[in-house]
Formats: sequence, C-alpha cells, structure tokens
Amino acid sequence: MDHRTPRTSELLAAVLAAQEEDQVAIGDLVNALRNRAFGILFLIFGIPNCIPMPPGIPVVCGTILGLIGLQMALGRQELWLPQYIARRTFSRSMLESIVNRSRPWIERFEKISRPRYEQFAGPTARRVVGATVVLLGFILLLPIPFLGNLPPGFAVCIFGLGLVERDGLVILAGFAATLLGLLITALMTWAIWQGAIAIF
Repeated sequence: MDHRTPRTSELLAAVLAAQEEDQVAIGDLVNALRNRAFGILFLIFGIPNCIPMPPGIPVVCGTILGLIGLQMALGRQELWLPQYIARRTFSRSMLESIVNRSRPWIERFEKISRPRYEQFAGPTARRVVGATVVLLGFILLLPIPFLGNLPPGFAVCIFGLGLVERDGLVILAGFAATLLGLLITALMTWAIWQGAIAIF
C-alpha cells in the first residue's frame, strides 16, 4: 500500500469529518491519527500561527508543539500527552477553519511531493526534526509582535508536510525555513531592543 494513501489533505478532511461535537479534545485528535500523529499535529498546531487567530493561540500551540517535538527527539513511535493537555478542547469551527484554509495549498504541494531523499526522513532525521520543533515551539511562546509567530509556524508546517509525505527534500526545506525564521526572529528582537533603548 502506498504510504501516502490517504494523502495529507485527505487525512485532514477525514479528521475534521470525524469530529461531530462542537468541542474537539486534543486527546481525541491524537487517537484518531495514530502513527501519523506527529506530522499531522505539526500541521494542525503550526497552521494557526500562519493565519489570523485569537490572541493566546501561539502560546497553546507552542506548548503542544514543544511536547510533541520532545517525544519525537527521544525516538518515541507513539505520541503521549499528559491528561491536562489531552483533555483540553478547542472549537470544531477553529479546526474547520484550519483545514479549509490550508487544504488548497496542501493539495498544490501534494502534486509535486513524493518519497525521496529517504536519509532525511529516517529515524535519525526525525529525532533532529523533533529537537528543532522544540526550539520552534519555544519561540512561539515569546511575545514577539508583528510577524513573530509566522516564521516558526511556517517552518513547523513544512516539517509536518515532509514527515507525512516522507519527502526528505521537504524536510530539508524545513531546516532552511527554520534558519530563516531564527534570523528574522533575531532581527525583530534586536529592533525591539534598540527601539526600547531609544525611548528610555
């Protein structure tokens, strides 16, 4: 069986369709995704940082992404969440917004994605990706204004797509996006610091 069946966009749509309640528990999402939980959850909790969302969402997403990334870095095959996070819920309408707004872009990506450069999608690479996502999750916790959440969120999404599609080239692109995101974050932090010095 092709590991890409269903594709990422199809799996996201299936996850949305399976949620019939007004509130979606994070633990239920993890159980539904099973062995593809890491990559898909990187997408689900990375995308809100790339589109307009209510305040406070980046902090929640950063915390969850950091926990997921840590377990991947430790080589876990199945995702575990503490009960206080697994029981946390968010509205189905938010999940629907995430899926519907990202699906056209993901479908375009799927047309060019394929399994390749497997050395960058294997167990060792996954550990490095996990450690990188821990760093990106921490950055999402920082109160950086303007585009502060976009660079790390975008990098996490690229990693998620690469993991689900087992596309090593996309995973490499995720590392490139991470470096660019760190540079942007550092420049914005420096600009804020310089502005504060000038004021005081």
